[in-house]
Amino acid sequence: MLTHSQVWAAIDALALAHGTTASGLARRAGLDSTTFNKSKRSSGNGRLRWPSTESISKILDATGTSLEEFLGLVRQGASSSIRTIPLIGLAQAGTGGFFDDGGFPVGAGWDEVVFPEAASSHAYALEIAGDSMVPVYRDGDVVVVDPEAPIRRGDRVVVKTIEGEVLAKELRRQTAKTIELKSLNAEHGDRNFNMEQVAWVARIIWASQ
Repeated sequence: MLTHSQVWAAIDALALAHGTTASGLARRAGLDSTTFNKSKRSSGNGRLRWPSTESISKILDATGTSLEEFLGLVRQGASSSIRTIPLIGLAQAGTGGFFDDGGFPVGAGWDEVVFPEAASSHAYALEIAGDSMVPVYRDGDVVVVDPEAPIRRGDRVVVKTIEGEVLAKELRRQTAKTIELKSLNAEHGDRNFNMEQVAWVARIIWASQ
């Protein structure tokens, strides 16, 4: 028997397998980008909403996925190794109310994405927008950030400044007073900050490419 949570988890897993979010998957299939949003999965009174067979058919066709493969994802959705983590856009991450002072996700307004690998309970996902990080990250790519992961020189990190700027860069060097960041796109300059200008730094542990 198919359960509501398994079917939605399968849609999330299908999106992840194709390097996108549930919203991106909907757009690829010619559907409204909000078709698979978390808010569409239940009504205000708690009544469960199911995706239509038409919408499922369209995403299978758009991704070249067979019904048997999708049902495999449904079965996988019952596994305890599959879980969802919070997701927001990289630009949205610069606004207030989404992170505490330590860079941990808080508040409302987050979507969700399936992440099938081990990570801390505070891990979250960011959807890349624009081309400022090509060729490493492209528009629509999803990166998973773990604020509890140790950070070393050469790691790719997300940095949020006190002023609200959010950057994805490579960590070149960090001391108690300064942080030096290497740009992932040669057309964009490297950035250096005094640590007093930085709200938090967190390591990117996974990307959807």
